[in-house]
Formats: sequence, C-alpha cells, structure tokens
Amino acid sequence: MGKEIKALRIFFTGVGGQGTLLATRLVGEAAMEEGLPVLMSEIHGMAQRGGVVESSVVLGAAASPIIADGEADVVVAFEPLEAARALSKCNAKTVVITSTTRVMPFTVAIGQSVYPESDALYQMVEPRVAGLIRVDAEGLASSAGAERSSNVVMIGVLAGTGIAPISKKSFEQALRQVLPERLIESNLRALEAGYGFGSKAGGSWASPPSDRQTHTTR
Repeated sequence: MGKEIKALRIFFTGVGGQGTLLATRLVGEAAMEEGLPVLMSEIHGMAQRGGVVESSVVLGAAASPIIADGEADVVVAFEPLEAARALSKCNAKTVVITSTTRVMPFTVAIGQSVYPESDALYQMVEPRVAGLIRVDAEGLASSAGAERSSNVVMIGVLAGTGIAPISKKSFEQALRQVLPERLIESNLRALEAGYGFGSKAGGSWASPPSDRQTHTTR
C-alpha cells in the first residue's frame, strides 16, 4: 500500500528537445520507488517540431493527473519564457523552478517576434508566486561533465529543495531504471549537481504548500 500524503501537483513545461517528458517520468518513477501514489500525464507535446511540451505529475491523494489553472504547487520550467507562460497554473503559494537558458522560438529566429528580456520575464513571475528559483542548468550540467543532462539537473534541484517527499536515493534508483547503462553515471553526477543547488535554495520550500513563505533565489 502506498504512503498517504496530501496531493502535491507538479507542472512541467519546456520546448521540444529539452527532455521535459523524460524528466517527468523520472519524478514519477522516483515517487513509485518511494511508495507514493502517483499520477502522470502528458498534457501537450510537440517535441518533434520544437514546440511547447507540457506534462504533469500529481503525488498523493488525487483523482486526476490534470492540473487546472491555479492548482500547481510546483512549476518546473526548462526555459524562462515557458515559466512565464505557465503563470496561469500558479497561485500565491506556488514555487517555480526555472532554467535560465533561453531557447529562441522559431518566430524569433526568423525575425517575426522578439524574445523578452529574461529579467522582464522573472519580474512577471516573482510577484505572483511564493518563490522563484533560477537555475543555470546548462552550466551545472557542464561542470558535472554531463553537458546534455540539464533536464536531470533540474530534477536534482527539485529533489534538493525537499518540496516533494521523495528521497535522493529514490531519484537515483529512478535514473537507473529509466536510462540505458551507458548514461547512468553522467546523469547521476547531473542529479547530484542539481541536488546540491536545490538544497541551498531549500529551507522554506520543504514545508507544506499552505505554510510556505515568500522567497526568491537568484
């Protein structure tokens, strides 16, 4: 029988090629390893076309994996613009974890639109949520010798904050179950790098959503 916990709703968003759905699966597998009830859903995906990819994991007592507007306890964004676009999922107690690496949309690349300044995007998000954790995921992945594993770094950050009641050991086991053997060691290093960052950004994030205090990590 799984552990009984209050529902924790985690919304993931990124663009095709960033490994958003793999990261979602890792969290789901880690939750099952921990013995937690878990529901997973791919809400929208255009990975092969480089479009927006959204998915969700709901832990604990919940009837559906779908996260309605205003319901997310955590948003994990693999790109700053997508973090801003996910504001509809947020409420005043949501924690947003975002990569600082920008991925230019096709319309920007061909000169039909302009990508907003990152600081402007963060300023949109910060006043409307409990906290914003900005992560140089590519830099942390590179320093760990796992250049293509910034998505796993982001999951490590989530793990390190303590928001989700999932042990580091369960995340490590999930990596071993999901990834081919040749990729395990480098991704374990990426997870560790993110975990260390998340641990420093943690503290109030480990408390239940109703008890969180507003905080920003830059």
